[in-house]
Amino acid sequence: MNMPNTVILKTERLIIRNWRESDFDAFCEMGADPEVMRYFPSTLTQEESLVVANKIKSYIEERGWGFWALEIPGQCDFIGFTGLHIPKDDLPCSPCVEVGWRLSKQFWGKGYATEAATASLQFGFSELHLSEIVAFTASTNVPSMKVMQRLGMQNTGKDFDHPEVPLHSNLRRHVLYKITQSEFAKLNSPPM
Repeated sequence: MNMPNTVILKTERLIIRNWRESDFDAFCEMGADPEVMRYFPSTLTQEESLVVANKIKSYIEERGWGFWALEIPGQCDFIGFTGLHIPKDDLPCSPCVEVGWRLSKQFWGKGYATEAATASLQFGFSELHLSEIVAFTASTNVPSMKVMQRLGMQNTGKDFDHPEVPLHSNLRRHVLYKITQSEFAKLNSPPM
């Protein structure tokens, strides 16, 4: 479904928005940070990060949605990204839409990933009318799995080897979580 590329989501503490050129330097810093990239095969050079950022930005321009930039109004213009993405076709869960996030480490542990991902799931179910949304990560990435669980996502038990992770990497094995539209609605409906 194509949407206008001016989607802006707001939560209690965050603005979830399209990327600006001014976001790219902070994104490159994240990509070079070994702690931020701990559950990825390697850190990224500035050039590699710029390729990723431009690709993310182009997907939003094409579809009207994607991995949006995260901002704390009045505090920090860019803390990372969250949103929805269509992964490549070579994953066992494809075709699918995933929810994902990556934040600068100074913003970890404050609930921002869960808050932004909840807004992204809401958008996916209410605006894109998706029936389910998945999330996946390296099986050693306990912090991201905890976010998935806080979102109400369930471990499918369908672990897989990620084809883009080197064969002998301890990050190759991935867990697959998912949540359906009805499960999300049940968890996020206002109390009677």
